[in-house]
Formats: sequence, C-alpha cells, structure tokens
Amino acid sequence: MKKLIGISVVLLFLAAFGGTLFYLYGKSQKPPVAFATETPFVADIVNKTVATGSVVPRREVEIKPQISGIVEELFVEAGDIVRRGDLVARIRVVPNMVSLNEAENRLARARISLENARLDLDRNRPLEADGSIPKSTFQQFQMAVDNAEQEYRGAESHLQIVKEGTSSSSSTASNTRVGSTIAGMVLEVPVEVGNSVIESNTFNDGTTLVTVADMDEMIFEGKVDESEVGKLELGMEMVLTVGALEEERFPARLEHIAPKGIEEDGAIQFEIRAAIELEEGQFLRANYSANADVVLDRRDSVLAIREALLQFDAEDQAFVEVEVAPQQFEPRSLQLGLSDGLTVEVVDGLAEDDQIKDPGSASEAS
Repeated sequence: MKKLIGISVVLLFLAAFGGTLFYLYGKSQKPPVAFATETPFVADIVNKTVATGSVVPRREVEIKPQISGIVEELFVEAGDIVRRGDLVARIRVVPNMVSLNEAENRLARARISLENARLDLDRNRPLEADGSIPKSTFQQFQMAVDNAEQEYRGAESHLQIVKEGTSSSSSTASNTRVGSTIAGMVLEVPVEVGNSVIESNTFNDGTTLVTVADMDEMIFEGKVDESEVGKLELGMEMVLTVGALEEERFPARLEHIAPKGIEEDGAIQFEIRAAIELEEGQFLRANYSANADVVLDRRDSVLAIREALLQFDAEDQAFVEVEVAPQQFEPRSLQLGLSDGLTVEVVDGLAEDDQIKDPGSASEAS
C-alpha cells in the first residue's frame, strides 16, 4: 500500500513538472502576426503648391484733388457705384496769401496799363480823324488797348481762380468739383466734410478723397517660395480658397511671375499674379485673404495606392508585398508615377485585385 502511494506521488509530481514545462514553453512562443491588406484604387492625383496672398481689383484708383482746401461736400460713400466723371466731392479753396497778393497786384497793374492805353487811344483819335497821323500808327494804339483789355481779363480770371478755384470763363473745368476718373465701386472714403486736403502735384501725392475700383475684374496677388517658383509656368490653373468663404472655390489662371525675388524672414519670395474667373452672380470683396493651390501636374483616373504601403530596398527601389496565400506575401517591384504626398500613381507592377500588405498594421492573430 505504501509502495502504491509513493508511486502515485511520484507520478503526480512528474505530471505537475511536465505541465509546468509545457506551460512555460507555450508562453515562450511568439504568437503569429497578421497584417491587414489593401487593394489598389482608381484616383485623380494632383501635385500642387500653395501660395498665400489676397484678392484685389485689377484697377484701383485713388481720386485726389487738384487744389488745396477744405472738403465742403462729399457725394458718395463706400459701396456706391459711380460712372466715369461722376461728382464725388467739392472743395472750398483756402487761398494762399502769397499767391493772392501776387494775383491782386497783377490785376492792379493790368488796370493801370488798360487805362493808360485808352488815354493814348482817345488822345490820338482826333489826330487820325484829321489826317495828322497815318492810319497804321493809330492802329498800333488800338492794338495796345486790345492787348491791355486781354491782360486785364486774364488777371481778373487768375485772381478769381486763386480765391475760388474756378473762374466765370471756365466754370466747366472747375478744380473745386472732383469727379471720378474711372467707373466702378467706391471702396473707401478716407476723408470727412471739413477736413483739409492737399492738392496732387509734382512734389507730393496729395490727399486721397475717394478710392474707386472695378470690382468686375479681380486678381489674386500672392507669393511663392524660391524652391517652388521654378515649377511654375504662365497659364497654369489655380484654385483659390478665400478665408471668409470657406465653402466656395474660385478658379484662376497664372498670368505673372516676378523676375526678381524679395527676401522675407530669411527666405526669398517671388510675387505672382493670377486672373480670377468669376461666374455670374459671384462677388469678391477687395483685400480678402486667400490661398491659391497651383496645379503643377495632374493625372486623372489612374491606378494608385497609398504611399504608406511602399517599401524600399537597399538600392532605393520601391516595392510592395503582395499576398499570394493567406498571410503569405512576396515582394513585387513597382514603376511609380505622380505623387501628391499621400497617394502615388502605379504605372506598372500591380493589378486592381491585388492584395497589398500594410507594413504598419501588424497585429496578433486570434
């Protein structure tokens, strides 16, 4: 009996020892790894770069006065539509004292000359009548009166212009009445009635009364980095995204690339300009900030895969692993085409029904 119990204890010990070894062996074995797979798909691939800038009118004009003075009246406000020649403001002249004094002195001298010429004419009229002087001599006195009268009228008109900005003989060309030089929309009226304004001349730009722009023809002005400018060509398609109109996209066409770059924050930037193609009823406000996607190249309806599926050998040759049996893969070299950074065109090496291993999807098989 004791012998039987001893044998049983030994057998139990051996069974426990064997079970422990089996358990430890099982724990030491790595579980099989399973990979997810994907199939190629048909996609449109667009390679593009992004330019930042703003939307501005192609024609924007600042209307400035031709005389200095005080804004007496404004006839427009921002948002109004004007035609070429429409009155936008009227200026009240504040005479320059030096100019006023010179004009008054000129008028006084012209009056004296006219009175003297008339006296000479009246004195010689009887002499011409009785033949004491020839007719040609008398005509010279008559001409002197005519010249003096013309000089007097000119001096009188000049004084009126200095005082009022216009004269009775040229009221249609009054400098006090400021008209729009183009047709369009009033964007800004930076002055108010009562403000002093300075005339536009050779030495200064003058005070802007009104800014007018043609809002039917808008352009995009932006900048691109020097690393991208070499890829651009005139006529390239662009798609604008306006910050204030997130849901809308506006097509444009590149029409200008600056021949000289500008350094900004240590990088060279090149200015570009593109004509925006607005549809009927679309409206863009001036100085909207915008981003332009410049299409450098594109492929439509081509076979493609995600770039994350690609692997590279020692010679930097791209390949993928294609499933040949459940969870069994073999490498296959690819000929690649255009890439947008996320998706790449497959020119040769894959069929649409191939199952491609995703190297980043490893998981333990159940």
